[in-house]
Amino acid sequence: MVARERLPLEAEALRIRDRGGLVHTVAGDLGRPLDARSIAAQATARVGPIGLLIHNASTLGPLPMRALADTSPEALQAVLEVNVLGPFRLTQALLGSLGPGGTVLHVSSDAAVEAYPGWGAYSVSKAALDHLSRVWAAELGDAGVRMLSVDPGEMRTQMHADALPDADPQSLADPDEVAARILALLDDRLAAPNGARVIAGRGAVAA
Repeated sequence: MVARERLPLEAEALRIRDRGGLVHTVAGDLGRPLDARSIAAQATARVGPIGLLIHNASTLGPLPMRALADTSPEALQAVLEVNVLGPFRLTQALLGSLGPGGTVLHVSSDAAVEAYPGWGAYSVSKAALDHLSRVWAAELGDAGVRMLSVDPGEMRTQMHADALPDADPQSLADPDEVAARILALLDDRLAAPNGARVIAGRGAVAA
């Protein structure tokens, strides 16, 4: 597991170990260009070849959410660094480790395909992430590497609360249940073939 802050990362790792799980941690920030290679090197040193890479790191950008006209180029660049360039750099750094049978999963959003006012920077970044996944799929499919983009739907997360503080939490999906559906999709290559964009809430291949 990788996260920016070591203390909460280690606390979550301890909870996993207490339940009998095996976990390794690496502190790193995909918003920093040099961190991707360091993360890749530490991960492969600890566990060897990487069979599954999940890109879940993401940022909304400036809060409260704002229109593109009110978003500075620097703010948009910062969102793209985390949501697009970070996953690109880390995937590139791990290509030699993935090999045939490896899977890279990009956590997307409905904002990648729907234009919501005020979600500009995030929306642009997720649309780019979706297409990045498709291009990787076209280029690496013959090598046996599967690329997926998964829209998890709206969930009860801190990020959703930051974006829409007035939303009713009871109307949102439980992240644990969504995670279980994503794990099931990873095991189903017919439902989630190379290059697919999957809506996890419905288990449906969108494209």
